[in-house]
Amino acid sequence: MKSVNMKSVKRRSIIILVVIMAIFQPVILIETAFSGQTEEPGSPLSLHDAIKSALKKNPLLDAAQSRVAASAERITQAKSSFYPKVYISEAYQLTTNPMWAFGMKLNQGIIAQKDFDPARLNDPESIDNFNTMLWMTWPLFDSGQTWFGSQQAEMSHQAFAAGFDRTRQEIILQTVAAYTDLVFAGESVAVVDQALQTAKVHLRLIENRYNSGLTVKSDLLRARVHISELEQQQVEANSQYLIAQAALSAVMGEETICDVLPVTALVQKEIPAKELAEWIDMALAGRPDLKQIKFYEQTARTEIKKSRSAHWPSVNLTGSYELNTGDFEETANNYTVGANVTLNLFSGDGISARERESLYLHNEINANLRAMNQKIRLETREAYYKLQSAEKRIQASELAVDAAEEAMRIVGNRYDNGQVPIVSLLDAEMTVIRARNNLNMAIKDQIQSRAQLALAVGDLGETFQ
Repeated sequence: MKSVNMKSVKRRSIIILVVIMAIFQPVILIETAFSGQTEEPGSPLSLHDAIKSALKKNPLLDAAQSRVAASAERITQAKSSFYPKVYISEAYQLTTNPMWAFGMKLNQGIIAQKDFDPARLNDPESIDNFNTMLWMTWPLFDSGQTWFGSQQAEMSHQAFAAGFDRTRQEIILQTVAAYTDLVFAGESVAVVDQALQTAKVHLRLIENRYNSGLTVKSDLLRARVHISELEQQQVEANSQYLIAQAALSAVMGEETICDVLPVTALVQKEIPAKELAEWIDMALAGRPDLKQIKFYEQTARTEIKKSRSAHWPSVNLTGSYELNTGDFEETANNYTVGANVTLNLFSGDGISARERESLYLHNEINANLRAMNQKIRLETREAYYKLQSAEKRIQASELAVDAAEEAMRIVGNRYDNGQVPIVSLLDAEMTVIRARNNLNMAIKDQIQSRAQLALAVGDLGETFQ
């Protein structure tokens, strides 16, 4: 008899140990995972403030802005060829070369009769010369290269400006996605926390029923395992919250993770009632990246004209004024002005090859332009259908939450009356958790789909809510 009692005690001890480990192991995990977290709430942050911070600090936007500024400077560079180029130089020479020595004396204005002596002409003494020269060149007409080049520079600048607008809108979309992901993660944490509190209340009721002999021990153990599962979900939900917080900090351009408290709730908002065709027309008219590639097409078309104009003549005006001296005591000066006309008669088919190259590049950009139109139509359709799907899911999820909560209330009452097993009650609790998470996810997807649709039509601004 004593032997049987000892075995019973051992089994009971093992069961108790298993239950204790099941209950306290998740708690240990939670304390380990979040031991470095502060209990103080983060700084309040609205969606609008997050977007403003991203537009101010995101490095991709800084890079795009620099590209726009650089392209503006290329306009000045291209137009500078319309103006004359003026230079000044100072040179020194020492020579015994017969021709140069005689010429230097002429330039210095010191030639004398004795310098015409054949012996001096053939074997002159060394002579030094300081030459100060001011000269200019002015391309009056360079076969249209500068004119077409300045047009290309201006169109390139407009293309980069359109690219900047597109980058700006993409950053806004990334911020909206990261912010709503963070809010959704916070809502998931709240749902699990609430479910855990409810489960603990149920556990106390089950313990009372067990102590009163109204339920079996397996119900008590199942309730404790259920709490253990919820605590593990709590760890996962908190982990996802930290990841979402890091993602938002990154898109906002922060070097470190910001401990923020999102204050803009997940709220469904209506969009203007338009047919899909209207959205597509808006996209084809307003997309910055489509405008960008159109500017590239115009630039390529101008390159064709520029390459053909290389067959035209070019006209240049030149002029110079110089001072020559050997000792800076006596100086002589002279000037030269002139003009030249140059016409390329043969270049080894290089100009024609350049023209053919520009035609092929123009064809490539036209093909990319057609592909971009197809891409815009597809992206607009995708965003439109996703938005419709999210709105329908919200309606269905709201009904599911109401039904799940009512079902849990009914099952709870029936369990209290001993009409259903503990498994039914726990299943009802999990159904409520899933229903609430599905509703939050549907609202989050609806907000993100609204932002994606605005991006698809090129109308996503920093005032998005």
